[in-house]
Amino acid sequence: MNERELINNDLPEHIGIIMDGNGRWAKQRNLPRSEGHKKGVQSVKKIVEATIKLNINYLTLYAFSTENQFRPKLEVSLLLDLLVTFLTNHLDDLKKQNIRLTTIGRTNELPKNVQYTLNKAINDSKENTGLNLCLALNYSSRTEVVDAVQLIIKTISYTKKPLANFEWNDFANYLYTKDYPDPDLIIRTSGEKRISNFMLLQSAYAEYFFSDKTWPEFMEDDLYVAVEEYQKRERRYGKVIEKTTQDHPELSKITL
Repeated sequence: MNERELINNDLPEHIGIIMDGNGRWAKQRNLPRSEGHKKGVQSVKKIVEATIKLNINYLTLYAFSTENQFRPKLEVSLLLDLLVTFLTNHLDDLKKQNIRLTTIGRTNELPKNVQYTLNKAINDSKENTGLNLCLALNYSSRTEVVDAVQLIIKTISYTKKPLANFEWNDFANYLYTKDYPDPDLIIRTSGEKRISNFMLLQSAYAEYFFSDKTWPEFMEDDLYVAVEEYQKRERRYGKVIEKTTQDHPELSKITL
């Protein structure tokens, strides 16, 4: 797959990835789950580099969900330790590659050492102007909605004014992702065809791509395949495509 062919066409501005299959990859090889997570970190580095090659502006990686906290404590500790190690070891790479790191989720509930490492990486990369790399950590779409509603309630209580003519764009300003464009393409690895509480509202009109490969197996060429598939699709946003109404031009004015 030649990435240059993709660059010359319409590219997604924002890609979100549900990184699934680390444990499955390890199990298939009779290895402990920890080895799968370690291998998965290598895929993160490769996909970030591939995203930069494609000139994608935003990449959001679903790294740790609120539900992941209920996994065995040893596994949770390993996942967070890998995150700290990855950011510590690659902070200079963020600067060199002009990557701006951000997060979404209840990161304030993560261990103090994780928060410290995240805040340092975020602060040190905040002036970078290349790829916006967002890590979804201690994240779920449902808790995002709850937090948004609580923030709206606090705003009303503070201002003593009702929120008149409140529309979707107004509500979106209270979400974690208020500074991000909605994802155009959501990728999920490991053959599972579900969205696992990831950016449910933001991905209302996103295109989905499901890969049978586990996350540790997902490489640069696989990303190109997903983007190529995205480029073949017609994004209608609820509207009728004109070429499907040639016999009935009046239908082209109808929206759903």
